[in-house]
Amino acid sequence: MSDLEIRELHDQREFVELYRLFDDIWHPEPGNPPVTVELMKVFSHTGSYVAGAYRDGELVGGSVGILASGGALHSHVTGALPGQGIGLPLKRHQRDWALARGITKISWTFDPLVRRNARFNLVKLGARPEEYLEDFYGVMADAINEGDRSDRLLAVWRLDEEAAPYPIEDATAGVAERDGMPVVGRADGPVVLVATPRDIETLRRENPEVGRAWRMALREVLGGLMGAGARVVAFTDRGEYVLKLSEGEQPG
Repeated sequence: MSDLEIRELHDQREFVELYRLFDDIWHPEPGNPPVTVELMKVFSHTGSYVAGAYRDGELVGGSVGILASGGALHSHVTGALPGQGIGLPLKRHQRDWALARGITKISWTFDPLVRRNARFNLVKLGARPEEYLEDFYGVMADAINEGDRSDRLLAVWRLDEEAAPYPIEDATAGVAERDGMPVVGRADGPVVLVATPRDIETLRRENPEVGRAWRMALREVLGGLMGAGARVVAFTDRGEYVLKLSEGEQPG
């Protein structure tokens, strides 16, 4: 990674370049960009986080975050060209930036169906989902989300805490996978496992009905349990969220 440079952006030309990179990644419909050049300018000018990752002088990734209430940073959008290995260095840069300003909490949203993102957020970074947000952005018109409902998990990365391993004992399968389909099961143990599809992006393109079935299954079980007070405490190698039910909780 010695050829990778990550730095804050302040110049209008840099904002335009990052806007174009995000456009190449998401291919949004006109009028629906992840973030505009004008907002990047405002965020940078008022002390929020706008950064770009450069490899051999070429912009290959970037991140935009907003100072939030409670002395936190909300990471609004982070994107990078595929195969560059930039995600982790970008988040580390964001972490260092926050800590240098006395900020110890970074939040962001992610699609609970995207298994690789869940593994990255929960396993590599040690962030934990703290809220299930149903249809948070409305229908998203871009090439990645394919018009799917925009249910999201709010991930919170507490920089002054370390996520400890959680033993999986007496677990029941709240959502399991069978022949590519979600199967809603029991959610009555002290620990509940919620499976994810192997590749939701491909499902959205090739079998949107199955993709919608996964969305509704996770909304019902993962969203329902979190809404009732269950905590996501881990993510398994098989691609399952691990939820610990609160004492006295009655799954429904």
